[in-house]
Amino acid sequence: MTRTPSKRPVFWVLLITGIAGFMAALDNLVVTNALPSIRADLGGGAGDLEWTVSAYTLTFAVLMLFGAALGDRFGRRRMFMAGVALFTLASGLAGFAQGIGQLIAARAVQGVGAAVMMPLILTLIAAAVPAGRRGMAYGITGAVNGLAVATGPLIGGTLTEHISWHWIFWLNVPLGALLLVLAPLRLGESTTPGARLDLPGTLLVSGGLFGIVYALINGNGGGWTSAPVLGGLLAGTALLAGFVVWELRSRRPMVPMRLFRGRAFNAINGVSLLMFLGMFGSVFLLSQALQLVQGWSPTEAGLRMLPWTGMPMLVAPVAGLLSDRFGGRRVVAAGLFLQGIALGWFAYLFDAGVSYAELLPGMILGGIGMALYFAPAAALVMDSVRPAEAGIASGVNNAVREVGGALGIAVLSAVFTARGGYGSAADFLDGLTPALWAGTGGVLLGAVIALLIPRGGGAGTRPEPGGTALADSAERVAV
Repeated sequence: MTRTPSKRPVFWVLLITGIAGFMAALDNLVVTNALPSIRADLGGGAGDLEWTVSAYTLTFAVLMLFGAALGDRFGRRRMFMAGVALFTLASGLAGFAQGIGQLIAARAVQGVGAAVMMPLILTLIAAAVPAGRRGMAYGITGAVNGLAVATGPLIGGTLTEHISWHWIFWLNVPLGALLLVLAPLRLGESTTPGARLDLPGTLLVSGGLFGIVYALINGNGGGWTSAPVLGGLLAGTALLAGFVVWELRSRRPMVPMRLFRGRAFNAINGVSLLMFLGMFGSVFLLSQALQLVQGWSPTEAGLRMLPWTGMPMLVAPVAGLLSDRFGGRRVVAAGLFLQGIALGWFAYLFDAGVSYAELLPGMILGGIGMALYFAPAAALVMDSVRPAEAGIASGVNNAVREVGGALGIAVLSAVFTARGGYGSAADFLDGLTPALWAGTGGVLLGAVIALLIPRGGGAGTRPEPGGTALADSAERVAV
């Protein structure tokens, strides 16, 4: 078959951005099955393990919009390469960490690198791929990210068991080096004329979220009435309030506050926050429980979680069809109800004598629930705002998801440490059960909120049930 000249650069753009997206998505979950080994090697308490995960998700979340602005201002290829370089360097430092504090610091820097490179993936694709083929390109990107999420616990468990936990981070180094060679040769450069940075807004929202998450993680250990914890809550709340005031007064805000006047936009972001709060917090604890309580190896634990983390890759196309038929809000609500049932299943059944056959229905239900959430939720975000605001709306929703993951680990771990601990399998179960019930409650609340999303999505351009054309939504995000 004769190839047209345009196909070669498109292939390289998809390859480069696909590898970058895979690395960033992988590091969300790759560390979960390695946590018991990291704790045994480096020491640290429950709070330290929480920060090992949350340091990445938190910096990733709060700097994502700033990363996109950096690309608009200084060049998307240039900043994409800077993000890849920082992510690769931090991955190497994480692999060489000799103490838990060093590992947490390296994970935070990893999140900064990911926050710079990830928002630029869609814009780099949009610049290289003709409009009529972008839906396919975004589908490939989404599939790669889904593969990273599905295989994260398995890859992390396998490397930890058969080589060392250090390799879950060193794996990124050769991949990052390859990208730094290919990017200047195969990616074009682009900027947005007149683009400006919102440094005060970035500092306010970053400091506010850090203060609140810090207080939640340290509340049980340091005491909820202690000065550091109360100070974190009060300062974090004040800084977030300052962020809202600043954005209202700014001529070029990072997040236009008018978006939050829409009921649909607020509702779908609330749903996303609660979904990730319950899911990430539960995965964080369950991945450890499969090893510490059930006695399975890291690889065995990763394999047994595949029906949960891998199911979205199989069910996502069906979710799109259901969304077209019944409307996105109903499908999203159904997905969260199934996820809530799955978490409640684990909370009710999980003990030292439970068999995998008893846990498997919950794994499958949880996986189906995730699949029913992801694709329709993306379309609901797009349909909740005007087309010109789709890009910033998508960025806000992605940041909310990551913040939800960090808060989920903090909140569920606070419940866990209040009732249990790492002293024995029995102690772990004492904390696990109420934590999973808390996650169940959060996800089910999200399901109820999803049903309150207005039909037609508010400011969007298409009424339900036809509001789930994913390729069109993805194209609007990129543009």
